[in-house]
Amino acid sequence: MAEAGPGLLEQLKASAACSWPSLWALWLFAVLLLVYALRVPLRVHDNWAAVSMFLNTLTPKFYVALTGTSSLISGLILIFEWWYFRKYGTSFIEQVSVSHLRPLLGGVDNNSPTNSNTSNGDSDSNRQSVSECKVWRNPLNLFRGAEYNRYTWVTGREPLTYYDMNLSAQDHQTFFTCDTDHLRPADAIMQKAWRERNPQARISAAHEALELNECATAYILLAEEEATTIVEAEKLFKQALKAGEGCYRRSQQLQHHGAQYEAQHRRDTNVLVYIKRRLAMCARKLGRTREAVKMMRDLMKEFPLLSMFNIHENLLEALLELQAYADVQAVLAKYDDISLPKSATICYTAALLKARAVSDKFSPEAASRRGLSTAEMNAVEAIHRAVEFNPHVPKYLLEMKSLILPPEHILKRGDSEAIAYAFFHLQHWKRVEGALNLLHSFRMIPYPLEKGHLFYPYPICTETADRELLPSFHEVSVYPKKELPFFILFTAGLCSFTAMLALLTHQFPELMGVFAKAFLSTLFAPLNFVMEKVESILPSSLWHQLTRI
Repeated sequence: MAEAGPGLLEQLKASAACSWPSLWALWLFAVLLLVYALRVPLRVHDNWAAVSMFLNTLTPKFYVALTGTSSLISGLILIFEWWYFRKYGTSFIEQVSVSHLRPLLGGVDNNSPTNSNTSNGDSDSNRQSVSECKVWRNPLNLFRGAEYNRYTWVTGREPLTYYDMNLSAQDHQTFFTCDTDHLRPADAIMQKAWRERNPQARISAAHEALELNECATAYILLAEEEATTIVEAEKLFKQALKAGEGCYRRSQQLQHHGAQYEAQHRRDTNVLVYIKRRLAMCARKLGRTREAVKMMRDLMKEFPLLSMFNIHENLLEALLELQAYADVQAVLAKYDDISLPKSATICYTAALLKARAVSDKFSPEAASRRGLSTAEMNAVEAIHRAVEFNPHVPKYLLEMKSLILPPEHILKRGDSEAIAYAFFHLQHWKRVEGALNLLHSFRMIPYPLEKGHLFYPYPICTETADRELLPSFHEVSVYPKKELPFFILFTAGLCSFTAMLALLTHQFPELMGVFAKAFLSTLFAPLNFVMEKVESILPSSLWHQLTRI
């Protein structure tokens, strides 16, 4: 459990600090205005007459050009600000003023103990954000050749980003290679193959490695990228399993003979676990769900310490397909622990089981009249907890936002995790009568709680990471909703106002000239009044010396 976010006092301090540039600008403007007033000649009336004569000589075309140019400039600023906000999620003018002008104007005091405490708190929150924004391997990731490539052939769109595929290449090099690969020709070829960017080069290298020896990692690469159907991928994984089990048994006997043998055994273990997990996923995709469940259970018993693959999430999805809700609850009892990292699968599956008990008879109107029962309160709290952990999921479960193919890596609490969860679990929510209606009734609960209630405050880095993980044709879901910056609204109003003035001046030049003169007279009337009072109070010699400064 995490504590709530920063209090109101910290927010006021932050807003006051951000407003320092504007306060300094107002102060500077006031000083300049005072200096200008002091430099006004002694005969204010004569100067005002000269100004009036100059204004009278201006033609309406000048006003049209002035207002039109102002409208054009503010319109260009508006377009740039809007583009910058859509791309980076912040205002360019605000970012420049806070990042560059604020230090120059003395908005930061590094020697202050208060700021030291604040900076320590910020560094703690930054460290938390970094841990929250760690990218994880998607436990339900699809097959490149049989699923991702088929999507590309049909639609002409690339479902995976370069950043996502680069992370996968790093995973393959970590799990499927070791320092002793150069001693075996086939493994040496595959070590280079995992680093290749060109898919055809990787496939050719895998075939070359198989010509030398029965290489398990070569079969893995062909099953993942060359196989065009799940059936073909399953056949290749079965061949990989035969080769992988032999390597695992040999390295198991030699693992205590030295560090190199231990690293090789660790690599062979990762390869074997990966093959068995993908075989279970093939069985699940081909409709042999009970067989898939058995394979996953056996794998978790054989390798209980390899939790990094998150095989329990594959098991939960398969059990939900069998509607074995008691078994799902047993798995949740083991993995939905406060000491273990959470995921959307854990939180939303727990919420689904709680909602299943009351959703068929639940009515918001009846609940508001009689109050919530214990079971309904538990369901509402479970949904509250799930939506607070990942607020993007309800949009996809309620089909308010279109789904795309999930990426190979996800960001916990981000839009990518929401897509990966909803892609496989939407059918399970639809199967439970009334569950989606219950979710729809309470979908707005966590919106005021982005600062943290049951979990850490919602990280601010999810949008940037999700934009790198998800394809460009997908509109990334942003939470919390970002309001338009002040400068965008200001430039929009300024652009509209000046454009209206230009149009009115062009259509009604004489009338707008009268209005302009009246406005300027009204604007300078207080200044004339003050100057007359100053003239009458100050001695003429002193006033003459001040005006000559």
